[in-house]
Amino acid sequence: MRTEGRKASGSSGAASCSPRASGHHSRLFHGRGRAVMSTGPLWQKSATELSALIRKGEVSAVDAVQSSVDRMQAVNPGLNAVVTDLSASALERAKTLDAWKGPKGPLHGVPITIKINIDQKGEASSNGVVAFKDLIAPGDAPLVKNLLDAGAVVIGRTNVPEFSRRCDTDNPLFGRTWNPWGKHVSPGGSSGGAGAAVAAGIGALGHGNDIGGSLRFPAAGNGIVTVKPGVQRVPVYNPSQTAERGILAQQMSAQGLLARSARDLHLSMPPMIAADPRDPFHVPLPWRGPALDGPIKVGFSLEAPDLPLHPLVEKALLAARAALTDAGYVVEEMAAPSLREIAFEGRQALMTESYHLMAEDIEKYGSPAIVSVFEQNYRRTPTVEMKPMLQMLARRTFYARQWSELMAEYPLFLSPFLPVPFYAPGRDAEGAEGLRESIGQGHWSTLGNYLGLPAGNVPAGLGEFPEGPKPIGVQILGQRWREDLVVDAMIAIEDRLGTLSRQLWARMAGG
Repeated sequence: MRTEGRKASGSSGAASCSPRASGHHSRLFHGRGRAVMSTGPLWQKSATELSALIRKGEVSAVDAVQSSVDRMQAVNPGLNAVVTDLSASALERAKTLDAWKGPKGPLHGVPITIKINIDQKGEASSNGVVAFKDLIAPGDAPLVKNLLDAGAVVIGRTNVPEFSRRCDTDNPLFGRTWNPWGKHVSPGGSSGGAGAAVAAGIGALGHGNDIGGSLRFPAAGNGIVTVKPGVQRVPVYNPSQTAERGILAQQMSAQGLLARSARDLHLSMPPMIAADPRDPFHVPLPWRGPALDGPIKVGFSLEAPDLPLHPLVEKALLAARAALTDAGYVVEEMAAPSLREIAFEGRQALMTESYHLMAEDIEKYGSPAIVSVFEQNYRRTPTVEMKPMLQMLARRTFYARQWSELMAEYPLFLSPFLPVPFYAPGRDAEGAEGLRESIGQGHWSTLGNYLGLPAGNVPAGLGEFPEGPKPIGVQILGQRWREDLVVDAMIAIEDRLGTLSRQLWARMAGG
């Protein structure tokens, strides 16, 4: 075990590969330090900036929404991130908000997007499936209601893979979503439309959800930030549903937001977690937990179970560690308890449940592409019979206890998200090796879902490769119910390493 003091040198002898032993013809760049108030058009501003300007009366909700709508119309044709354009209703809502004389919610006038697998009254919850294109929601899901109650304005609905069950975003109903960094890198999935939209400047915030990394994959691939909340932190229910989700889906999935600035999560997540009686298992805790005594201790690992850790991923992790150390955190390198076992059993249990509860619908309504991906997943992670399944679910508590005991002393844990830079579009559908290189390497991602722990993803660099730039994200796991600590740590990293938005927008503009 190694303890890092302040002003860490950023060196480590524990990595799988040295960042100096490159041979990859690639480089890593960081941002320019602490984020400051942007001076460009309104669509470039963070949710925190927009909220402050609107509340002070310096900017109208109509102006903020119109700017995002204009940006959407300019860049979405090349991205296909937003597949339902709600510009007209958004501008009408913005006018109503500008005329409102009562108290303003924290997201008053802030433009956002909603993922198409969550109910929004009067809109189709197609989940990227052709057969569900006319499944019109009779009401708003709790999280949509909560965001609207906070004053948010929905300007569009974002794309997903079929059944929201791939780590890339493509479907026969709406087609492929492209990453704004270029066609050489996937936008991730299943919230790939939301990730591409937010990164490109289409809305200040994008709703997404995550059962195996579906918030964190798009954050990593598009160079933005998110926190996957812990289990049952955000109330969940779709009024259009005709059956309840499987118990593991209930325990492993979470609703959240993608943003360009980590500070926006402190503004936007508290409204998201407001209680709703339609979710009887929702945990009604405040967003901010009690202050912790002394400097916060952070576990740190460079462990990559199957693939060698890429030099640029290691370099990004060392930079994030140094940033946290500079901010006053105490970072200690250590082994991750049962990482490989948790990742494999979490995937196997979820695939077993999916087989019994989803396979029939996927076979009946899915395209050949999604059927093939699931078949490959079942070959990689075979389903199990009842007794082994129950034994695995029992061991889940053992693993959760291991991490609970660790996080009583180390409330945060910094790790890779993926051991290699982000994959190409469609890589998860390219047989066993493609699946292995994409979602099959999400050991750290699965851990957060299977144990129900909060997990954030923040960019810690931008890798330059012959095919084009790729953001490099790192993950921070948090103590149960302490999403606020995860966001604080991501802010500390962001303040020291910067954000990637302006570099992306310059690239999109040909600069």
